[in-house]
Amino acid sequence: MSQLRIAIAQFNAIVGDLAGNAARIVEFARRAHAAGADVLLTPELALCGYPPEDLLLRPDFYRACAAELEALARQLPLPALIGHPLAVAGKHFNAASLLAEGQIQATYRKHRLPNYEVFDEERYFDAGRTPCVVRLKGVQCGLVICADVWESGAAEAAVAAGAELLLTLNASPFHLNKQCRRHEVVRERVAATGRPVIYANLVGGQDELVFDGASFALDGTGRLTHQLPAFVESFGIVDYADGTLRPGDIAAAAAPEAELWAALKLGVADYVGKNGFPGVIIGLSGGIDSALTLAIAVDALGAERVRAVMMPSPYTAQMSLDDSREMVARLGVDYDEIPIGPLMEDFAVSLAPTFSRLGQKPAWDTTDENIQARIRGLLLMAFSNRSGRIVLTTGNKSEMAVGYATLYGDMAGGFAVIKDVFKTRVYDLARWRNSLSPVIPRNIIERPPSAELKPGQLDQDSLPPYAVLDAIIEAYMERDESPRQIIAQGFAESDVRKVVGLLKKNEYKRRQAPVGIRVTQRGFGKDWRYPITSAYADEF
Repeated sequence: MSQLRIAIAQFNAIVGDLAGNAARIVEFARRAHAAGADVLLTPELALCGYPPEDLLLRPDFYRACAAELEALARQLPLPALIGHPLAVAGKHFNAASLLAEGQIQATYRKHRLPNYEVFDEERYFDAGRTPCVVRLKGVQCGLVICADVWESGAAEAAVAAGAELLLTLNASPFHLNKQCRRHEVVRERVAATGRPVIYANLVGGQDELVFDGASFALDGTGRLTHQLPAFVESFGIVDYADGTLRPGDIAAAAAPEAELWAALKLGVADYVGKNGFPGVIIGLSGGIDSALTLAIAVDALGAERVRAVMMPSPYTAQMSLDDSREMVARLGVDYDEIPIGPLMEDFAVSLAPTFSRLGQKPAWDTTDENIQARIRGLLLMAFSNRSGRIVLTTGNKSEMAVGYATLYGDMAGGFAVIKDVFKTRVYDLARWRNSLSPVIPRNIIERPPSAELKPGQLDQDSLPPYAVLDAIIEAYMERDESPRQIIAQGFAESDVRKVVGLLKKNEYKRRQAPVGIRVTQRGFGKDWRYPITSAYADEF
């Protein structure tokens, strides 16, 4: 009778913190040993964190990882499968090694190197060619790493080499509906191999990426037997006996809004925490985007680490002031109000001589609107410099797509929390958060959106309705559909031309926007690499 107890270490690694990550692995290993486990399974590149990006181009980085791996082997109380980078004879690999009895006993080199979406592994790694099967307490275990189960070949090769059970180390970033897709893909590997799979995934925020964990196991029929909670560090035990997995705990799946909120909250907490910022500053406008950003920040960091600043102009509605004051009172955050009317007058006086030499201009244009936004950006960055806190920008994905934002104004800051959240989903999230406790005043959710940079201004004066705008952006940007295909779905050609034209025109703005949390399958970050200068004409 063959039996094997596998412990899963779903932990939050910090890129480049080799000693700190090793220490966390030792903690999990001791916990696994106390639970009677036979082996500890860690995520992909657990030793160095994922993704290390161009650290992987540095020879000294590989030397440091190798030294830390050897030191880690001597500290483990039980065998462990550790993800790490490996340099051998001028080649570089995404690897997983079995550490046992103080030594590195076997090493697997990842076969499938993803080079799509946010992945760029062909830039850094060479592909492994041979399977790796290790014997653990009489059970033949095949090692695979992340993309090796998303594509055919590597898992099948492990089974051909004698694997009874597949152990996979993963750093699979979150986007909406990702866990369902993971289950589908791994079931395909189970169907192809007839072997159970244990899937250990990384958790935590790393720049624009959020890893949700949600590690799981499927038995040889594709049935889900275990699933760890999402968006938190977790420890799990999976028992394998006589060719099958014994049923275990399955964490309940969250609703889409709850899942998205957890991702945004973790992304903020880890970006601020891992980079050592003492807190955050948010410019409030009385609108939905800044209100949502404030609520996420408080949930992620606590009210004591969040400061809100309201900077009304002569065009700011009294309702905006009242709603902002009410919201900060509900949340208990520090709050300042700094009217910018006097500063606007100072700018007008200072610029008047130069503007007069440039010729006549309208009584009011976007120059005047943008000066307001840039005054606010200047003040927020001054507070950031003085306090050390980072400014969280409040622009959403709809605005980033079409350039409905001001460079060096409302785009000024260090981290863009809702950069990958469409405006329509911003409202969904606000309503969902209020269902837990009413932190966002109803007026903010119900009133028509406005930048309040001139009298009577509404977003829809410049843009199609957000439901239409978001659908066109999603089709063009996330699904790569041509304008002709989008129009064929029933959208007005004038709307499609306007949105696609704005999206292309504003690439230069997006290149200067702060990094933000990716929560869809394609965000304006690693997986959007369009040229700023381009004469390509779309298919209409």
